[in-house]
Amino acid sequence: MEQVSSTGKPIQITVTDGYDLKGFKGDTPVTFIRAEFNQVVLGDSAKITVSPEGTAKYNFTSTLEFNTEGGITLDDISHKPVFLTMTEVLPKEKKQKDEKTLILGQAVVDLLPLLEGEISFETMAPLHPVPGSPLEPVRAGVKQCSLEVKVSVAEPLLTTAQILGGSLLKVTLEAAYSVPESFMPVGPLQNYMVGLQVPSIGEKDYPILFKNGTLKLGGEREPVPRPKKWPIANILAPGANNIPDAFIVGGPYEEEDGELNHPEDREFRNQSECIKKRIIWDLESRCYLDPTAVVSFQKRIADCRLWPVEITRVPLITAPKGKATRFDKADDESQLSFHGVAYVNMVPLLYPGVKRIRGAFHIYPYLDSTVFEKTKCLFSLFRDTGHHLIQNNKIGGINSPLSKPVISKNLKEEKIQASSIKSQSSDTPLEIEPTLNHNPEGQQYVEAGTYIVLEIELDKALVPKRMPEELAGRVKEMIPPRPPLTRRTGGAQKAVSDYHLQIKNISRAILDEYHRMFGKQVAKLESDVDSETLEEQKCQLNYELNCSGKYFAFKEQLKTMPDDVQGAVSTIYTSSEQLRLFAFEAEVNENFEMAAVYYEERIVREPQNLEHWLDYGAFCLLTEDNIKAQECFRKALSLNQNHIHSLLLCGVLAVLMENYEQAEIFFEDATCLEPSNVVAWTLLGLYYEIQNNDIRMEMAFHEGFKQLQARALQAQVTKQKSMGTIENVEEGGNVESSLGPWGVTDGSSTTATKAEAPAGPGTPLSILDGFLEASSKLQSDSQEPILSVQSQDPVEQKPSNLHDKEITAKREASKCQDSSTFLHPTSYVVSQIPTTIFMETIRFLMKFNAVQYVHRVLAHELLCPQGGPSCEYYLVLAQTYLLKKDFAKAEAYLQQAAQMDYLNPNVWGVKGHLYFLSGNHAEAKACYERTISFVVDASEMHFIFLRLGHIYLEEKELEEITEAEDALSEANALSNYNAEVWAYLALVSLKAGRQLEAEQAYKYTMKLKLKDEALLAEIHMVQEMVGFGNPSF
Repeated sequence: MEQVSSTGKPIQITVTDGYDLKGFKGDTPVTFIRAEFNQVVLGDSAKITVSPEGTAKYNFTSTLEFNTEGGITLDDISHKPVFLTMTEVLPKEKKQKDEKTLILGQAVVDLLPLLEGEISFETMAPLHPVPGSPLEPVRAGVKQCSLEVKVSVAEPLLTTAQILGGSLLKVTLEAAYSVPESFMPVGPLQNYMVGLQVPSIGEKDYPILFKNGTLKLGGEREPVPRPKKWPIANILAPGANNIPDAFIVGGPYEEEDGELNHPEDREFRNQSECIKKRIIWDLESRCYLDPTAVVSFQKRIADCRLWPVEITRVPLITAPKGKATRFDKADDESQLSFHGVAYVNMVPLLYPGVKRIRGAFHIYPYLDSTVFEKTKCLFSLFRDTGHHLIQNNKIGGINSPLSKPVISKNLKEEKIQASSIKSQSSDTPLEIEPTLNHNPEGQQYVEAGTYIVLEIELDKALVPKRMPEELAGRVKEMIPPRPPLTRRTGGAQKAVSDYHLQIKNISRAILDEYHRMFGKQVAKLESDVDSETLEEQKCQLNYELNCSGKYFAFKEQLKTMPDDVQGAVSTIYTSSEQLRLFAFEAEVNENFEMAAVYYEERIVREPQNLEHWLDYGAFCLLTEDNIKAQECFRKALSLNQNHIHSLLLCGVLAVLMENYEQAEIFFEDATCLEPSNVVAWTLLGLYYEIQNNDIRMEMAFHEGFKQLQARALQAQVTKQKSMGTIENVEEGGNVESSLGPWGVTDGSSTTATKAEAPAGPGTPLSILDGFLEASSKLQSDSQEPILSVQSQDPVEQKPSNLHDKEITAKREASKCQDSSTFLHPTSYVVSQIPTTIFMETIRFLMKFNAVQYVHRVLAHELLCPQGGPSCEYYLVLAQTYLLKKDFAKAEAYLQQAAQMDYLNPNVWGVKGHLYFLSGNHAEAKACYERTISFVVDASEMHFIFLRLGHIYLEEKELEEITEAEDALSEANALSNYNAEVWAYLALVSLKAGRQLEAEQAYKYTMKLKLKDEALLAEIHMVQEMVGFGNPSF
């Protein structure tokens, strides 16, 4: 081997000592160290005798020349180690002229720290024995023979700019699985090669090559962890092939970034990686990217998205000794066989903070047109630029160092011209094109389902990610935390004391009235008063109290305390939750002024309760008062800066008000605080869509899907454990059957084996790509979903009038109902049907009345592979148009919802609201009656009862008076602060001839200030007709 000159920028490698050394002959062998780099000798040490203890002092320094202009470069240093070979010098025998030597072992020194800014480092390099060596092999628990090595440079190899702007790229090729059956381990020796190119300096591309793949028969899974190996040939000691502290660790398929990572692929992956033939490389190659190459790499990923990784097979050539072998390009290309390509989606490397991708990627036949269409790459690494690979493909020189091929613009232009040449006498292409676009051998990869497992890693992310601390600090700057209020003592206690005092006063007044009426009688009878007498006295007392108005006066005293204590004691009678119900009822009835009063009352009572601020903000969104809504959400966030819903709603309002920089801070902070939150990731993705940042949109949606998938899997595992039917998740079972891209489905548990060919190269490489392609065609918020042909209105068969017991049976259940109504849709049962990330986000937005945002999400739901038109999809659409009073569109979408789920009570309830608001009370009545006839309640039974009672009264059907009263009483039980309910109860009592109840209901109607003039006029008319009901008569 040639000697390296010692000029240039030196890297010094010093071997100081050796430990636990042994030799072939004797206990004190004579040894020397030879240093090599890139198959070139750097120098030999002096011959040193090993001590009986196994130590030796070499103090041998060799110099490696580093030159940025040529020779040994940063790329060489990044992926080629220094080999230190220990050789034993045997004693001379008689008549022996030359010394005889035997190699003992090799140590490997990785120079990577020099590319991390270090100027010196020390390492204890294990000495790996060659076959037959007396040295101990490297294994745990055994004292290891080793060399102490120091590496130093006079000055850093990298400038500060290179350290900050450059990066180290590591590519690990693990294996190709499920290779074609025609790959046989017997017969002519073959070199299985994989290659890709990455940007280097200027217009050059640097080839990363993996050669000498080992074809293995199936039967067992490759072990993990297993060491990564150097991409270098002719290493003498087998253990020296392994890169120190670098291992292939594997991982769950679902966490991979490539293809074949869905649960339905598990069985195929298991079969391929256990049973079928595979080619094993386990090689890691590295490449240093200077700052300009990093920028070029980043730009090319953004422009091309998919990266071609080629695979081929060429026969190993044994060159006859003493004879030269002639090659030409035609011969080279003819020796390429099974030329395939994998399309690696590199986009995740542009996600903030992502430094590594690993996954499985299908192999397709290499066809120029398809490769150019998908990757914009005009040349083949092996065919167009790599013909010299075959020239170097001789036994003994398989991995000879290659000069970097320069892919110039001229070559690209020649390729374009060559692919566009036509015969001048015909419109058909010349014969060159079929050879470039027909690859029967490559098609075998598709038929076999071949895929490679590849890992690409950078030492620093191409796109830095903001740290959680920075995001939290930015949120604090925008919304300073609100200081806690000083606690007041005695307020509640005084209110309760006053209430007890009021009860005592009323009790005394009633007792005085009793003595006034029956005092003399009781004095005469003394203790001989029987139960019948007491019951008669009770009836007379009640009659007197009612006739005199004292009963109502006493009752009113308890309900309405004096002004000085009313605010405090009202917390006893009307809880915060009741006030929320009152406010919501006023919302539904479009009495926004009264709703605002209730919401503000809650905040006045508990200003530190952030849920009150969120509810008021949601109300402001409904009334399209975005400024006040933003103020409410920000006050909620100031109370707890880690509250996810507050952060997300602040982000939504920031988007609506076009404060995009703030919106990004809020959404990013939410994903940092709660990385498993599906809605946070989806809203972040929608924000990036508005910003036309497709790559980050894809990242956020993908992360949201992963979290939804993990949650669904965990829920099913928990459920099946409780039922005792859980299967081994690792082996693949029905637990995973419901997981799919962007969401989860309720499909069957049958898992298909991927024995057939994967999707052809003309189809999208992943469902994600197909979804993004469709998403790019969206017309933002203005796009309307397309309605299918409407079926006949299912409200033709109207149920008969309900009996009293049908409504009464609903009372207890409806009292426990959640207060959410058609403005806040929830599933009508405890839903077992999982959703997509978009439908989950829609539910969140509808809950807080962010209707302006909903249509954008609905468009994604329509295009989502696991979404599309569903009952809930059409129901949400109908609700949004109902809010806009667009009754025609709302009815059309409700028709679609009913067609998809005829037995959904929420559909019938919302349909009833539609007809009620549009004035068609006959149809509303039919829908409401159908809704309450279902076994399972809809989510807004209170309002259904209220409006059904209103309709019964309007129809003035005497036989329905009882039903109306029941419905209204049910509504009143849920909210006795509704003037409209009291008004209808007054009408019912007037028509039923109950004067006392009519007057009481009318009294509360007036006190609560009924605003419906027509209803009030109707009450006055009926009062005049019957002659009672108004205490002022």
